[in-house]
Amino acid sequence: MKSFFPDVNVWIALAYEGHQHHSEALDWLGTLEGETVEFCRITQLGFLRLLTQPSVMHEEVRSQKEAWHAYDLITQDERIVFHVETDPAPLDSILRKLSSGGRSSAKQWPDAYLAAFAAVENLTLVTFDRGLHAIAPGSILLGS
Repeated sequence: MKSFFPDVNVWIALAYEGHQHHSEALDWLGTLEGETVEFCRITQLGFLRLLTQPSVMHEEVRSQKEAWHAYDLITQDERIVFHVETDPAPLDSILRKLSSGGRSSAKQWPDAYLAAFAAVENLTLVTFDRGLHAIAPGSILLGS
């Protein structure tokens, strides 16, 4: 059984009809049968944070209570599960390797973590982000 690991933007696209990639994300999810689609703590928190962010959600910004409700709704799908970090040592090693460049980029921290998490946990990362796709071997790029 294959396990997919969407980044935060894919989760938002799945939950928010106003997202530019909503239809594409739903189409992708609709093709899955028997696979799991997995949150981790950072994608869960990112999902909740962005649902409450006016610059992302515009007039459909959610309260914290509503964001939790959206999370509860999406996780009612039996394919969607929460994946706990099993062994932090190898994850830390890959994370350090991916985030030890000379750039000053706040965005790279969560991207490096997601790529490391996917590698260590044997998950296929799914993203709309070309930069994240480039650092995560075997990832799926939607919207290309």
